[in-house]
Amino acid sequence: MIAPASGWMIDVERGPDWLFVHLEIPADGDPEASSLAESVWSVVKQHFVYRVVLECDRLPLLTSALIAQLIGLHRRLQKQGGLLRLSGLSDDNQQLLRSCRLDVLFPQFRSRSHAVLAHRPLQPR
Repeated sequence: MIAPASGWMIDVERGPDWLFVHLEIPADGDPEASSLAESVWSVVKQHFVYRVVLECDRLPLLTSALIAQLIGLHRRLQKQGGLLRLSGLSDDNQQLLRSCRLDVLFPQFRSRSHAVLAHRPLQPR
């Protein structure tokens, strides 16, 4: 688990062509004051992988500041030809993104495997 200066606890796993970033806010951390986009971007640059699945099952209710950070991260990844996918969002957070009409920008998936396989149909063996 990495704890960058921004206050986010970030656990990173690398898969073939993907980074899996599990986000957590420490009990004493303030997610509004910290930069989610910068924290994740620094990890992405270290690994040179621009396809990212953010595992959001431990995120609190999304605020406008956190949504702005997600949009900024999405734009940075897109400029590099990458992708940003979200997995494990709570029902409340999914509804919030739908009401902001950001559910198209941020496809949401149940798990990291669904997020990775979303762009290709399952092939019979």
